[in-house]
Amino acid sequence: MHCALFEAGHCRSCTDLRVPYAAQLQAKQQRAMAQLAQPALRWLPPVASAESGFRNKAKMAIGGTLDAPLLGLVPLQGEPADLSDCALYLPAIRAAFPLLLEFIQTARITPYDPATRRGEGKFALLTCAPSGEMMLRWVLRSTEALSRIQKHAPALQARWPALRVHSVNLLPEPKAVVEGDTEILLPGDEALCMQVNDVPLYLRPQSFFQTHTEVAAQLYAQARQWMAQIQPQHLWDLFCGVGGFALHCAPHAQQVTGIEISPEAIASARRSCAALAIRNVAFQALDASAFGRDSDASPDAILVNPPRRGIGSALCEQLQRSGARDLIYSSCNIDTLCADLHRMPAYRAVEARLLDMFPHTAHFETLIWLRREGL
Repeated sequence: MHCALFEAGHCRSCTDLRVPYAAQLQAKQQRAMAQLAQPALRWLPPVASAESGFRNKAKMAIGGTLDAPLLGLVPLQGEPADLSDCALYLPAIRAAFPLLLEFIQTARITPYDPATRRGEGKFALLTCAPSGEMMLRWVLRSTEALSRIQKHAPALQARWPALRVHSVNLLPEPKAVVEGDTEILLPGDEALCMQVNDVPLYLRPQSFFQTHTEVAAQLYAQARQWMAQIQPQHLWDLFCGVGGFALHCAPHAQQVTGIEISPEAIASARRSCAALAIRNVAFQALDASAFGRDSDASPDAILVNPPRRGIGSALCEQLQRSGARDLIYSSCNIDTLCADLHRMPAYRAVEARLLDMFPHTAHFETLIWLRREGL
């Protein structure tokens, strides 16, 4: 895929862009198979991505000046780079950028300068649902521009009916992150409905969701297919987020317990449960490791979907001792996945699948089904 931004050196996030996509996918599959080489492990065909127009979220730094703002990448040194023409974003996201730029000027959100630490507008965060509805979050240094944003927000929503969730996030510290702890909801909905397969997932402003909705749908569907074969009495879904895996797998388990440390995510998961009238799933806002250590229950199947750092040695030891027959592990980092599996020698891989959530980079999602040896 040709990208003028990449060729001009404005953005090099897509490190493998010059490699033909078929070769990218083949290299990822070969790497996964080499690192997860286990006897009798069956690999399903990899799930490919579209080469462009797939990202459902945009994390755009606000740069330029108040009279000529831009959205894209603002380095600590050098000229800001306008990335609003990035071909990876869904068409609806790209079409929204002009509205955001106009609003920055109307509400007089002064672009933040990381070098001088002056200005207010740090980021504009956009998320697009399969329906085309949007969530917009303004990340600001302070509340200086808040009243102006509140004043002009109704006019923006009138011009942009797809805008369902609108908020302001405060990030006063000069940290290398894109959002702070404080979220101020503006009039509108409190959550964006991300319909994935037959499951409505409700995304609140500070909740995590995969950047590639179509591949995420196949990720959840694959876990559901395996769970239909496992048919557990009790399934633990650890790091459950807004409940994607738990709700997809619920028809094939008598009882499901979803654990996520974020109360916002748990509130969203419970909303999905209510919408679907599911009665065999319980979600709790707890630390996954602490739950595994303190729970009196003994599941016969466990599903984990941790962040890039993996589940770590403590939780691996708990799962090793849990007695659960089946373990499904979803990972966006093949290295930490391999390290965690090495810590759980009681399990042997049954089946695995690579899902290309991140085209044009070396990253990918791996879903693997493991079964306790001797069972």
